[in-house]
Amino acid sequence: MKYGRTFNFSAGPAMMPEPVLEEIRDEMMNYRGSGMCVMEMSHRSPVFQQIIDEAEQDLRDLMGIPDNYKVLFIQGGATLQFSMIPMNLMKNGKAVYIETGAWSKKAIAEAKKVGEVIVAASSKDKNYTYVPDCSDLDIPEDTDYVYICENETIHGVTWKKLPNTKGHTLVSDQSSMFLSKPCNVSDYGMIYAGVQKNVGPAGMVVVIIREDLIREDIDPKMPVYMSYKTHADNGSMYNTPNCWAIYCCGKVFKYLKSIGGLEEMHKRNIAKAKVIYDFLDQSKMFKGTVEPEFRSLMNIPFVTESAELDAEVVAATKAAGYDNLKGHKSVGGLRASVYNAMPIEGAQALVEFLKKFEAEHTK
Repeated sequence: MKYGRTFNFSAGPAMMPEPVLEEIRDEMMNYRGSGMCVMEMSHRSPVFQQIIDEAEQDLRDLMGIPDNYKVLFIQGGATLQFSMIPMNLMKNGKAVYIETGAWSKKAIAEAKKVGEVIVAASSKDKNYTYVPDCSDLDIPEDTDYVYICENETIHGVTWKKLPNTKGHTLVSDQSSMFLSKPCNVSDYGMIYAGVQKNVGPAGMVVVIIREDLIREDIDPKMPVYMSYKTHADNGSMYNTPNCWAIYCCGKVFKYLKSIGGLEEMHKRNIAKAKVIYDFLDQSKMFKGTVEPEFRSLMNIPFVTESAELDAEVVAATKAAGYDNLKGHKSVGGLRASVYNAMPIEGAQALVEFLKKFEAEHTK
């Protein structure tokens, strides 16, 4: 790759599009004649106001976000949303969660501190290698919302069909699949995504929330920063936002529009993932861990016959210039994260290396 860059298969922070990085580099010392870098700029300046306004509009264009949804840029990453969501949306103190992996499990633990959590379905019985059938969930009438993690970064499972919420509000964590394919925003009450996986630098979450869910009757003891109304009323600038992340994400939004939008990005992601899955399906040494129907296009976990051989493969890939293929510490094995910015050449190069490794280590 150019600049001596590596194929970085990290689950996040992850690769950003090379043209975007080049544009950021060119504007680093003097952003468009302002005499300063965006990192040095007042968030109250007209120049930055234009940056955040354009970022929001480009995201709305990309996703077709309806006018009755607010777009918020909030610090704290996706993890803060595990608490903000129940604190803001639990009007009746009750929510339904679907447990499909490590991140939905963490969200459940935080929500239980706020109100009643009903785990209506779980794939824990098979170590989160599938998404349970959610076509006829037992959802109490007074449930405030139904929560899913639409793509589990660690376990590599993704939802191919959204749950039947029976008229209740759907909340989705899209962190590791955000902007990877077209999305009908109207199917959701709220979507959120930590941006460090598929968009930009770490330290920010994008929240897309239907206006009727932004409550005024929240507990007066709630910290002001934890209220969605605070951020909506102040255009994501109640306090100094993560200006740099907003700027970088805005660049990525424009880049995605320039290549043909989310439809084109989805085609590229299908092609990339197919390269790796096709290899895993015919390999005698490596095998994917997720049931084929629920495989993620973004995060591809796989294993060998032993933890020792897994470690040997990880070491060999790193030595060969392929970085961050070690699986998450909670599950082991290997994991290739092939987000939007990973070129198909990266997937092809990885497969060629794994084929060679297998040939050299098979008697």
